[in-house]
Amino acid sequence: MDKMLISGLKQEDFITTINGKQTNLYTLTNESGMEVSITNYGGALVAIMVPDKDGKMANVIQGHDNIQDCMSSPEPFLSTLIGRYGNRICKGKFTMNDKEYSLAVNNGPNHLHGGPTGFHARVWDAEQINDHELVLRYVSAYYEEGFPGELKMTVKYSLTEDNELVIDYRGTTNKKTVVNMTSHGFFSLAGIANPTPLAMNVICQINADFFIPIDENSIPTGEILKVEGTPFDFRTPHAVGERIDADCPQIKNGAGYDHCFVLNKREVGELSFAAKIVEPVSGRSMEVYTTEPGVQFYSDNWADGYKGQFGATFGRRSALCFEAQHFPDSPNRAHFPSVILRPGEVYKQKTIYKFGVE
Repeated sequence: MDKMLISGLKQEDFITTINGKQTNLYTLTNESGMEVSITNYGGALVAIMVPDKDGKMANVIQGHDNIQDCMSSPEPFLSTLIGRYGNRICKGKFTMNDKEYSLAVNNGPNHLHGGPTGFHARVWDAEQINDHELVLRYVSAYYEEGFPGELKMTVKYSLTEDNELVIDYRGTTNKKTVVNMTSHGFFSLAGIANPTPLAMNVICQINADFFIPIDENSIPTGEILKVEGTPFDFRTPHAVGERIDADCPQIKNGAGYDHCFVLNKREVGELSFAAKIVEPVSGRSMEVYTTEPGVQFYSDNWADGYKGQFGATFGRRSALCFEAQHFPDSPNRAHFPSVILRPGEVYKQKTIYKFGVE
């Protein structure tokens, strides 16, 4: 990969050795000129180069321009893979087979995104198949971050000729465990910049009649509520900023949007439309499709303007995240879809981010 990247990223800036494993930068391209760069440190997406309505290319995902900054990012989950468990588990505890498991508590009183040394902070084994396919593999040891069972996870990134970034997950375990993988892309369709524009004028649609309310610690209350008549009704397109500061307890609990939406599905596990955003100035659009039952919509409520790639700054609400996943705190909620994986079973997920212009 010695060719000049449209993003301006340099492969050598991503090479280092961590615990005997080498990090690197891998780039996928397609015939229409789209370019996606990924590092095997945490499987982080560091560039997604797509055109606007005038053909001008920009990076629409927040990331860093070297491996050191990835490792020491103020946002440890910045556009990374998340595992074993995306989102929160109440007090970092769950019971399985009459045994209580204790996980790291790294988000107030709760466990978040697999813990401080979760999959986002691991070096994955990488195999670039061709110009448009990259396979990452990681074996999570028994009791890593407190989770039972050894988990073997494979994640394949593919870039199609339809400007789709496809993320395919496959996982197996040797002991009963819980798995809830996701990709935590921080999307800025206006293009990252100094400062990166706010995403409040972005038009958003989410294919969900219901959402999961949370308490003041961002843990599900256990209810599943209708979006109708609430600031969470994105069944028809709305600007993200239109109701983001509404006088609503749920908005206050999330400091904006940080909620799991229950996707409308005809059948469990079908690959179907989840969400769409359109950035009105550039005309760039992104559609999300997933086999997962939920998508966490997060409006980047906690960023403080920290520095990212090539001097870009990432301020509060400058990105939007659509994390396809099972519901938060599922190991403690029998009525939520199960996140249990048993020996002999295969964990599977497919999520697609499709880019376009309008």
